[in-house]
This record gives sequence, C-alpha cells and structure tokens, in this order.
Amino acid sequence: MPSLRLAAAQLNTVVGDLSGNVERILRALGAAEAAGADLCVAPELAIPGYPPEDLLLKPGFVADNVAALEKVAAATGQCAAVVGFVGAAPGGTGLANAAAVCAGGRVVGVYHKRFLPNYGVFDEQRWFVRGDGPPSLFGIAGAWVGVSICEDVWFDDGPVAHAGRGGADVVVNLNASPYNRGRRTERLAVLRSRVAEAGCAIAYVNQVGGQDELVFDGDSLLMAADGTLLASGAQFAEDLVIVDLAVGPHRPHGVSELLSRLEVTELRPAERPARPAPTVRPALSDHAEVYAALVLGTRDYLGKNGFTDAVIGLSGGIDSSLVAAVAVDALGPKRVHGLSMPSRYSSEGSRDDAAVLAERLGIDLKVVPIEEAHVAFASMLAPVLGREPFGLTDENLQSRLRGVLLMAVSNATGWIVLTTGNKSEMATGYSTLYGDSAGGFAVIKDVPKTLVYDLCRYRNTQAVLEGLPGPIPDAVLDKPPSAELRPDQRDDQSLPTYEQLDPVLQGYVERDLTAAELVAEGFAPELVDRVVRLVDGAEYKRRQMPPGVRITTKAFGKDRRMPITNRYRSSALEESGSREGSGSREGSGGG
Repeated sequence: MPSLRLAAAQLNTVVGDLSGNVERILRALGAAEAAGADLCVAPELAIPGYPPEDLLLKPGFVADNVAALEKVAAATGQCAAVVGFVGAAPGGTGLANAAAVCAGGRVVGVYHKRFLPNYGVFDEQRWFVRGDGPPSLFGIAGAWVGVSICEDVWFDDGPVAHAGRGGADVVVNLNASPYNRGRRTERLAVLRSRVAEAGCAIAYVNQVGGQDELVFDGDSLLMAADGTLLASGAQFAEDLVIVDLAVGPHRPHGVSELLSRLEVTELRPAERPARPAPTVRPALSDHAEVYAALVLGTRDYLGKNGFTDAVIGLSGGIDSSLVAAVAVDALGPKRVHGLSMPSRYSSEGSRDDAAVLAERLGIDLKVVPIEEAHVAFASMLAPVLGREPFGLTDENLQSRLRGVLLMAVSNATGWIVLTTGNKSEMATGYSTLYGDSAGGFAVIKDVPKTLVYDLCRYRNTQAVLEGLPGPIPDAVLDKPPSAELRPDQRDDQSLPTYEQLDPVLQGYVERDLTAAELVAEGFAPELVDRVVRLVDGAEYKRRQMPPGVRITTKAFGKDRRMPITNRYRSSALEESGSREGSGSREGSGGG
C-alpha cells in the first residue's frame, strides 16, 4: 500500500525572531528531506512566533514575516512544507492566521484559520479575520492533504470534517497550544472525535517552549484514521516525528464537499531512506509534567530575554526550596545564586535548611543578616510613626529589606531575581508588595501550596532514583509553613490551612464559581466567605506581580483579568443566612 511520509517539526520558536525562526524551520526541513519525507509540517505562526500580540499592529513586522516565509518556500525541494505565518485575510481586509503550503521553491497555496479563539489567554479576534469558504486539498506524493490550524480541530463538523468528507487522506493541524494540567487527555479525546467524523488520519503538530507566561509542551500527536495513536512527540522538548501514513483509495464518507484540489508534488521514487519505527512515548506523570513545565518556562524566559544567571532569596522554606531546584534544573548550578537574609525571627533550623539545600543543589550561598538594617529603619521610622514600627508594619519592613538586597544584587550583577510566591499566597494577598514579590520572574506563581509540597517530594524522589540525596531537606517538608516575621508565626494563623484553602481557590479562581455555588458543593460558608474576601481584596497586589509559568486552566495575568476597582461581592454567609465570622481583611503579609 502506498504511504505518505510525514515529518512533524515540533519547534521552539521565539516571538519576533524572524531570521532565527526561519533557521529553525529550515533545519527541520533539511532533516525531513534527509529522512525521505514527503511533507514537513511546522507549528502555527512558526514564522513570527506565537503569540505575536501587538507586533501585528506594525505593518513592517507583517511585511518582514511574509519575506521570511519566502525564504522557507525557496528552500523546498521534493519535500513539501506547511508553515504557519501571518498573511492577508481573504478579500485583503485585515490579517489572517495562515498556513502556507510550499513546494518546488514557492508558495503554492494558503489556508486561513477558520475559528479564532477569544477566551482565556487567547485574543485572536483582536488581530485576525477568520477564513471562510471551503478548504482546499493538496496532492502531495499521491496523497490528498487537508490543512487546518489549532482551534479548527476542536469544532464538530468543522474544517477537519469537511476535508475528510471531501476525500482527504490526512489533515494536518498546526498548533500553538499552551500547556495546562490534563491537556493531553483533552487533546486525545478531541482528535479521536475528529478522525471518527472525518474518516482520515490527523497530524497534530504542536509548538514547544516558553513564551512569557505560557509554556507549550509539544507532545505532537499523529493519529490514524481508525483512531490508533501512531506516534507522539517529546513533551517539553524539540522533536522531529516521522511517520508513514497509509494512503489507500479514499472515498468521501458522508456528505460530499465541494473542495478545490491542487496537485503539489509527485510520487517519490520507490527507494527512500529507512526510518526507525515511530514511537508513542508514554505520557509523563502529572507531577513530572508540571515540574518539566516549570523548568522549561523558566529556562526559556531567562534565555530568550538575555539573562544568564538567577538569584533567589533562600529562607529555608518550602517555596524557595522548590524555586531553587527548578532554577538549577533549568540553568545549571553554576548559574543559580542563593542569598540567605536571616532576621531576628529566623529560626536556626531554617538557616541550616537553606545551607543544606544550597549544598545539595551545588549553588553558592551568601548570608547577609538584615538585623542591622532592621534596627536602622525602625529608628528612622520612629519619629514619623510616633514609635518604632510593630505588627504588620514591622513584618513587611523585614520583607522589603530583603527585596532591596536582592534587587541590589541584581543591579550589580545582571542576574534576574526569581520570586518565590505560590498561587495560594498570591490569591489571598499573603505577600508583601516590594518585598517577597519584588523580582523579574515568578516561577511558582500558578502552583498552589499543596502542589508545591508534592513537587518537592517528586524532585527528591527523582534524585534518589539517580543515586543522589534529595536536595530538599526533610525538615523543610515536615515543618509548618511560616514567614518567620514574628515569634512563633505560622501561616495557618492568618489563613485557613492550605488543605482547606486550595480547593476553595480552585473553585473560585479557576472555575469561576460564586460563593453560593461553592457552598452548594459542600464547603463551609464561613470558609468560603473568608477566602472570597481575601481573593477579592488582593486584586491590586496581583496586578503588580511579575509574570510566571502558567500550569493551570486559569492563571493570574492574561487568563484572569478582574477589575481592581470592583464593588461586586458575593457573600456565602449572607446567602446562607449566617453573618458569623465575616468581615476583616487578613494576611500578615498584606500590603
């Protein structure tokens, strides 16, 4: 039976790096040619990088992206290429998220994305005009190939179904699909629905790499017409996945579609290089997947923005321990630097834990006590306040002194400061503006506190499997979490326990449930009311936080855009008929 040899080029592109992206595509195309491939498919908007956002408002950028596409087209030979770029919309009014079919040194056809996502982190309707009309089929090496882009594959009776009913042997789907937990399961379910509907194979080719808050996980999927997964790309790494797709006498099933057909390339000679059998890689476990996303997101944010090294405030606590481990795995130990800044309230155990962590990770650690500065600032403030600062003011003063030190090191060295706040803290405002929130990148910004513990245990387990001691001391995992800004402080004195807090936050922040709906799901009204008040009152803080890796379905930043000035309140206590325990703003890290 004849076959189409298809190469899925899973690339780590950089937004705006037109020449660099062209080089990445050409390297993949060259490797595909050498492997005897008939078709090489690059990701969505591979030429400009995804998402280009308001670069698209610059006519010069759009023109340069078209010129870059011509360089890719000129390099095509026997192996055709499908490449994502920004093109003119149908009718010439506006821009289109487009895919160019290139062969024989030129662009032979263009597909315009039909469905433009405008939810969550996506704003495509801001920049693009949707395509219309029946899609084309392209004859490549004896196979009929349909083209679609990302969102197009998620709709029933959409472009994929139309191409299949029109006689496609395979539909290629170019993607820039960002990662979140559970994403692979969703994709597989959608692809199986599409192949059942279209009656043909699908090549789902996804981007990989970090871009600001987003992480693209790759994991390209090639599925046969019977729903069998033939091959998959690596998760969180570049890859070139090559598979031979059977091409038989394909008959349109269901309703016939009026599709235009264009012969692009002829059959190759029978001889071509042998290739290894395609593999379906086992999916990473949930914790391995999240950890890999944090590592890749951190590595790419720093690398793509010109930072070589990172500095982290190491308190001996769980959050800074995880951030340090991720940073070492992203950059290497010689490029990660720890700063321990103990105060009068820092326990000896926490100081020791920071030192042990640094030693096991192989990073340098400098110790800079803040007592002298703490005393000086307190005496400076006494005439202004009428007495030396106390309570929340004094607690936040310590945190801000540490922020000053970290930023001073950053200024002097060029190292970026990695902040250590987690999602639970950011949600409730349990942080200090210009203190522990000061820095350039928030590695675990979207990681709830309970998951922080799970990821630390995962990282220790991986070390043990490699015959090494777990980098995160057992004492860090066992001791109650504390900011150590006053005597005998614990987080659960200011917040619900994280085991109580995180499920409520997941419902309120990620699922957008109201207080009443959370109570209906079984959460105590007093708990819900307390959490909702904390979250709503901390919006002004979150707006000032640095970007960080997105790993959930709704992260703070592009995903969740609530107004700062907002008087809408949903009270679980009022709706349940109780008023007990409502009221005060909490969080000793507040302000």
